Amino acid sequence: MRIGVPTEIKSDEFRVGLVPGSVRELAARGHEVIVQSGAGAGIFADDAAYEKAGARIVKTAEDVFGEAQMIVKVKEPQQVEWKRLKSDQILFTYLHLAPDAPQAIGLMESGVAAIAYETVTDANGGLPLLAPMSEVAGRLSIEAAAVALRRPTGGRGVLMGGVPGVRPAKVVVLGGGVVGTHAARMAAGLGAEVSIIDRSLPRLRQLDELFEGRVRTLASTMDTIENEVLAADVVVGAVLVAGASAPKLVTRPMLKDMKKGAVLVDVSIDQGGCFETSKPTTHAHPTFEVDGVIHYCVANMPGAVPVTSAQALNNATLPFVLKLADKGLAAFDRDPHLAAGLNVKGGRITHAAVAASLGFDSLEGSKNARIAAE
Repeated sequence: MRIGVPTEIKSDEFRVGLVPGSVRELAARGHEVIVQSGAGAGIFADDAAYEKAGARIVKTAEDVFGEAQMIVKVKEPQQVEWKRLKSDQILFTYLHLAPDAPQAIGLMESGVAAIAYETVTDANGGLPLLAPMSEVAGRLSIEAAAVALRRPTGGRGVLMGGVPGVRPAKVVVLGGGVVGTHAARMAAGLGAEVSIIDRSLPRLRQLDELFEGRVRTLASTMDTIENEVLAADVVVGAVLVAGASAPKLVTRPMLKDMKKGAVLVDVSIDQGGCFETSKPTTHAHPTFEVDGVIHYCVANMPGAVPVTSAQALNNATLPFVLKLADKGLAAFDRDPHLAAGLNVKGGRITHAAVAASLGFDSLEGSKNARIAAE
C-alpha cells in the first residue's frame, strides 16, 4: 500500500502522523511511504531521517493526498484537507466528529473511509489509541493549572503544593479514567490536596488502592460535583464518552460561587468540553476568564510536547497502521476493535455514538437537521 504523511496544519500542532521508526517498519513490509517535506520538523526529524527510514519525500500536501491510498495524520483534517480526500482512500487520524458537523459533512462528501483513533477499542473495553495522548494531556493539565494559578496570569496566586504551614491547592478531577489518573498523579506528586470524582465505584476502589489513600475518591452526584467545584482552586475536566460529546458538569451559574482566580482545565474540549463556558483555545492564547474563573481549554494539549507525544502515539497506532497497510479495510474482518474506529464510509456516519451526537448519519440527514435548527 502507498501511505501518505502530510504536514499537520492545525494551529500549534507540531506532531507528525508517522515518526521515522514507524516508516522503517512499513518499508520493511514492502509498503511505500510518502512524506511531505518538513512534516517531521516539529519533532526535529528532517527529510533525510525519513529518507533513511525508506520514505519518499514530496514537496506538497497536494502530492501526498493525490498519490496516497491511506493518509495517516494526527489531528482532524482541516477544510482544505478534507476537500482533497477521495472515495478510494483511507484516512486514519483523530477525528473528534461529535461536536464538529462541518468536518463530518466534509468527510461524507469526500466518500473517504475515515477511521478515528479515539473510537478504536481493545479487548478490555479501553481506547488504546486515545490512552497515550490522554496520559500526556493528564500530566500537562496540572502543569498548565500550576501556571494559570499564578497571580500574574490572572490566577488565584496559590502554589500547587503549598509550603510548610500553608495549605496546598485543592485540586478536583472530574473523571477517573486515563486523563484523570495521570492528572491526579501529577497533582499529588506536587503536594496538592486531590479529589477524584467518578461514577464507577469499582474504578474508585482501584484508584483508592493505586494512590494508597493519598487521593480522595468520591462517587459522582450533582451535589458532590457542586460542593467540590465550589471549594476547588483547580478543576480538571477529564470526562469522556467514546465518540460522543462530553456532558456539561460545571454550569455557568456555578462559576459565580467559585473562588475568584480558580482555574478550570478542560481536557475534554476536543469532544465539546465538560464545562458550559468552555471554548477551544490555542497554545498561543491558552486561557480566558469568565466570572473571575480562569479557563484553560487548549484543544491539542499534547501538541506542546511533540517529541514525547508523537512517539507515544506511534507506539500505539503502528500495529493498526500495519494491519491497514497489509489488508486495507479487509483488516476489519479479523479485528473488530479496529473496525470500531470506522466513523465515516461511503458518504455516511457509521459510528452510532457519533451519529447520535451530530443528529444525523447522512448528507440528507445533515440538511434536514440544519433546516430543523433554523
